Amino acid sequence: MDLLNYAFMQRALIAAVLVGITAPAIGTYLVQRRQAVMGDGIGHVAMTGVALGFLMNTSPVWTATLVAVAGAVGMELIRSRGRTSGDIALAMLFYGGLAGGVMIINLAPGGSTANLTSYLFGSITTVSAADVTAVVILAAFVTAVTLGLRRQLFAVCQDEEFARVTGLPVRALNLLLAVTAAVTVTVAMRIVGLLLVSAMMVIPVAAAQRVTRGFTATLSVAMAIGVLVSLSGTVTTYYLDAPSGGTIVLLAIAVFVTTTALSAPLAKRRANAARSAEAVCTRDDVKV
Repeated sequence: MDLLNYAFMQRALIAAVLVGITAPAIGTYLVQRRQAVMGDGIGHVAMTGVALGFLMNTSPVWTATLVAVAGAVGMELIRSRGRTSGDIALAMLFYGGLAGGVMIINLAPGGSTANLTSYLFGSITTVSAADVTAVVILAAFVTAVTLGLRRQLFAVCQDEEFARVTGLPVRALNLLLAVTAAVTVTVAMRIVGLLLVSAMMVIPVAAAQRVTRGFTATLSVAMAIGVLVSLSGTVTTYYLDAPSGGTIVLLAIAVFVTTTALSAPLAKRRANAARSAEAVCTRDDVKV
């Protein structure tokens, strides 16, 4: 494949694999706790971090990570203390982050607005070696948390009260989940873009849920789908000169539609099998 001869494509493919792994991994927990749009709010906050990076002439990836983490922690603290609803806190992240980014980018050196577009919608040609290094480090953290603490995080996402009764540090795990989601946003922004990263957290998980049973199976299949569409979208972007973020998300939607179509007959067979088993049990009871 001739695309592997180019350094920028090698970097883009590495980043795409990491996005495909991390976004659905954290997204599985967010979907479980019905916070599927959390990535959107964090993405808007991260825009302020990117703008700060341009303003201070430093790596936007690291400044976006710091700002996104601070925003996610703030939202989680507001939610957990009950001072206002989670929806209001999320809206504050949306609009405050977006407004802050717009204001700060105007103070940055000329040309920053054009560069900001690649962070908003993704761009495979702008992934630098420094970006790859940052993404690898951040992705390692996300993978370690989402896989290493999957039992504890699942318990908290499923039922916080039950998790608290069993002795789990619920507040600490909730904060860790928020931080991990924020880090994932910055991992994905160079390939998918801040405005589309939430789609990669949700759509592969939704597609996996159509054909799997159980949390672990959903997590594994979602990550496989994430890697598949991220790599396919990046390659398609190279050959068609299309926007990487939009291409990857559209491919993810196509996979979701496909799994939905395939799951219909599967669900019907399962329902028929369940009815048959129930009928057998009923006959046995009658004979007894």
